[in-house]
Amino acid sequence: MNLILLGPPGAGKGTQAQKLVDERGMIQLSTGDMLRAAKTSGTEMGKKVAAVMDAGELVTDEIVIGLIEEKLQGDHGGGFIFDGFPRTLAQADALGALLKAYNTTLDAVIAMEVNDEVLVQRILGRAEEARAAGKEARADDNEESLKVRLMEYYKKTSPLIGYYHCMKQLQWVPGLGTIDEVAASIAGVLDS
Repeated sequence: MNLILLGPPGAGKGTQAQKLVDERGMIQLSTGDMLRAAKTSGTEMGKKVAAVMDAGELVTDEIVIGLIEEKLQGDHGGGFIFDGFPRTLAQADALGALLKAYNTTLDAVIAMEVNDEVLVQRILGRAEEARAAGKEARADDNEESLKVRLMEYYKKTSPLIGYYHCMKQLQWVPGLGTIDEVAASIAGVLDS
């Protein structure tokens, strides 16, 4: 089974994707994680990615699609979870073409509903938890970067809701419950 988790930054996509990895053997394709790994790689591409991410902006479609295609060529496990991809209509079209080229399908698109005030609290809390644990907080886990990321989400990613709704693949789940409550809602979609 292949699915997309949609939602703004801080909605809990990564947390829910990890639960699906643990419980269903799926493979999480987190563009955020892939980009953060590239950012710290020290390569020329990594430096470009770092500059864009530190500004709270999105990297080019070409880079992201290339990263996704590399992953599609490997082990498929229990299916893929696209976490943070696609972010734009062009990326959605590119994903459709990639899946077709690899003779696979998209089985579900799950949109996680949360409000902006909760997102700010979650992001700032995530940064504080990292620092309290003696770890470095993500460079984009601050209120200023979040505002830029939210604006990008509303301008470029939220149109995907209509796109996948028209394709009859979109399912909504509430993202404001506990981790287990949200996971149960997602499981209900996947098992129906």
